[in-house]
Amino acid sequence: MTDPDLEQIAIKLESGNSRDRMLALASLREVPSVEAVPLIKKVLNDTSMQVRSMAVFALGIKQTAECYSILVKLLETDPDYGIRADAAGALGYLEDGRAFETLVRTFYEDTHWLVRFSAAVSLGNLKDTRAREVLIKALDGPEVVLQQAAIAALGEIKALDAVDCILRFAQSEDWLIRQRLAEALGNLPTPKSISALKFLAKDSHPQVAEAASIALQRLEEG
Repeated sequence: MTDPDLEQIAIKLESGNSRDRMLALASLREVPSVEAVPLIKKVLNDTSMQVRSMAVFALGIKQTAECYSILVKLLETDPDYGIRADAAGALGYLEDGRAFETLVRTFYEDTHWLVRFSAAVSLGNLKDTRAREVLIKALDGPEVVLQQAAIAALGEIKALDAVDCILRFAQSEDWLIRQRLAEALGNLPTPKSISALKFLAKDSHPQVAEAASIALQRLEEG
């Protein structure tokens, strides 16, 4: 991308119209990270929450050395739970192992379920087996969405010894939980996983049945 293009983006990021600023952020998609991040930083404290959210997410995609520390600071200090959730999600996209402790602390300490949900998802993205304990704890919480995230993440980190813990959700009333379970079992090759997937492949909800069939095929081919 030529300098004049970057200059135009920078000008649009200063626009009084939030839609212009969002379009400018979107146009950074094709810009190299080293050039994009300084422009993204210009709107991290934007008056529009949509613009801020988009900028935080962009830091997880346009990765430079400073993105990690910026996202950790936002996650630990921003007063808006939406921005903290975005920062937790973006840290997962970075797939930087340094984020593990921060994400675990966030899961235990943040007061909003959405932030804790994003932290659990990102712990799965890191694929760090140390996350097993915190994810198992999430299964026992009252929030269904956290259970969904934890089941999926346990599959991501390939926690074979957690199969018994997640199989109790095979007859959950929430079909999304059953779908996440089917998807997770596809990453956990055990005899119990195959048996459960055969059961879920006959589920009354088509998306659950499809997910189970795909997971079963993956295990049988693997």
